[in-house]
Amino acid sequence: MSWITYYHRYFMRILIDTNVFIYRETDRVLSDDLQNLTRLLSDIQATILVHPQSHDEVEGIKDTTLRAVMLSKIKAYSILESPPAAKSDDIFLTILEVSPFEWNTVDNSLLYALHKNAVDFLITEDRGIHRKASRLNLTDRVFLIEEALEDFSKYLVRDRVFTSPALKLVPVHNLDINDPIFDTLKKEYSPDFFSWFERICRQGRKSFVNYRNDGLLGALLIYKIEDEAIADAVPPLPRKKRLKLATFIVSHVGQRIGELFIRLAVDIAISNRIDEIYLTHFIKEPDRLVDLITEYGFVKVAVKPGDEAIFSKLLICTRENCSELTPLSMSNLFYPSFYDGPAVKKFIVPIQPSYHDRLFTDFKRRRIGLSEFFGEFYPEGNSIRKVYITHSNILKINPGDLILFYRSQDLKGIVSLGVVESFHPKISDPHEISQLVTRRTVYSQMEIEEMRKPLTVILFTHHFHFAQPVIYKQLLDNHILEGPAQAISELTNEKYTWILEKSGIDRRFAFH
Repeated sequence: MSWITYYHRYFMRILIDTNVFIYRETDRVLSDDLQNLTRLLSDIQATILVHPQSHDEVEGIKDTTLRAVMLSKIKAYSILESPPAAKSDDIFLTILEVSPFEWNTVDNSLLYALHKNAVDFLITEDRGIHRKASRLNLTDRVFLIEEALEDFSKYLVRDRVFTSPALKLVPVHNLDINDPIFDTLKKEYSPDFFSWFERICRQGRKSFVNYRNDGLLGALLIYKIEDEAIADAVPPLPRKKRLKLATFIVSHVGQRIGELFIRLAVDIAISNRIDEIYLTHFIKEPDRLVDLITEYGFVKVAVKPGDEAIFSKLLICTRENCSELTPLSMSNLFYPSFYDGPAVKKFIVPIQPSYHDRLFTDFKRRRIGLSEFFGEFYPEGNSIRKVYITHSNILKINPGDLILFYRSQDLKGIVSLGVVESFHPKISDPHEISQLVTRRTVYSQMEIEEMRKPLTVILFTHHFHFAQPVIYKQLLDNHILEGPAQAISELTNEKYTWILEKSGIDRRFAFH
């Protein structure tokens, strides 16, 4: 993993060699790569700098037309102030085999600014500079344009993770600061709340919101990617790339929006290669937020001044922190990670598209219900913990076992993975079924009453959708299935491993 992965994007300083402005372009038109790079560096809020010697070099171009064009291209960037000079650095000059009379070339000055950490990275198309960088052990900090596009794109904040029509992604500056949802924050963080709100508006921060029927906010999630120590905590927390849930408020209860926000936060973290999420909170008993977040692995790890608790959640399970846990406990504490070793069984579970659409509202290829466009939720779709009801004759599935959902009729493939919480076979009493499923099910009470009994109920946690659905033909050709998936069937570990390899799931989240 490159050095850039751990660098805080808001303080990144990048030195750019003027030769990139004449790379793959005419005198007047920037190359597509350079346009994309300039836009990318702006998006990640990097500071782009030009070395004063590079500027002087452009000033010395004899062709007046070319000089004017080049100056017009670099004038938007700041000049690196008081750059360090290599004249007296014998070690640097020796490594590059440069005489004391040659230290002041543009190439050497660019590299020396990087070597002395006056900037974080250098972008140049000069292959000679790249070769010199290798001798100075600076290879990871010197980029070609194409390399910079690839590496720096990792620092884009990816927030469009899945679409729920009832949730809106809204810039914070478009929120009404007088909305009642902010009343508690104003009391808890007085008098700093208004300056904080003004600051995050200027930063271009975004939020996920749900509006109630009266136009007021029913739920609000404001988030931020950090790469810094939490120094004022007791105990202090070391520098690390984290996703901070700066504001997590749900006043519109009964819709499982809190679980939806946790799922959103996990998806944002995964999309941005982050393995820790945290939030700060003033605990008030009874505290529904604490009850919710601890259910999904948030642990109180420190306290800030004023007795504000810090709750942190890790997403990746390791030998050090998971070896003593049961498969189900691991799934709960390190969600969305899951155990898939030989201690658990694996099952293919068929599901019809209409029920899959309601149960998995984050599935990208689902058909969106008309009511969702008017702000309504499917509570069973918002929840992370769900239920599957079946007439299957299977009698034994254990907590921690894996279920792989096969979407029939349209996609005809395995598309989703869950971890079993509990298994309840052959129930005939509708009241008992209703008590088990509550809001987790896509079925109404009337539908449950009308179903042929007995029924088997599987309570489970949804962890992932497959990036690449494993379709029926693949399953048939590789003898995973011997015919259409019409009932729950158990998989061997070998068959399961084959499916997972085809699925596109990041194996970091599968612990075995």
